[in-house]
Amino acid sequence: MTSKQILVIDDEDDIRQLIQTCLEIMGGWKVLTATSGNQGLFLAQSSQPDAILLDVMMPDMDGLTTFQKLQANQITKHIPVIFLTARGRNNDKSLFNNLGVRGIISKPFNPQKLAVQVAAALSLS
Repeated sequence: MTSKQILVIDDEDDIRQLIQTCLEIMGGWKVLTATSGNQGLFLAQSSQPDAILLDVMMPDMDGLTTFQKLQANQITKHIPVIFLTARGRNNDKSLFNNLGVRGIISKPFNPQKLAVQVAAALSLS
């Protein structure tokens, strides 16, 4: 069985590296990373990851716009997306859930629990 592949889209280098380390070591994921929404869209289409971890607050193209573009594309719309957000307000959560996002992980996240949170969000299907 090949390890599952997850695409992490986040503009902050240190956060991206932390997520990559956590998911590879504790979750056994193969991690692809993108530094922007545009790069993320390209990678999602070319590599067809099993899931996407998407930062909501990014310059240029934010996570919501990136998500909408993923959903609008026949090739990427089936890929489950988990939002990574520093805004943990409940009204945001209902907004995200209405969009069809698989889960929401708040920043700052607990590195020890990240792989478990991702797995839990993805097993909802």
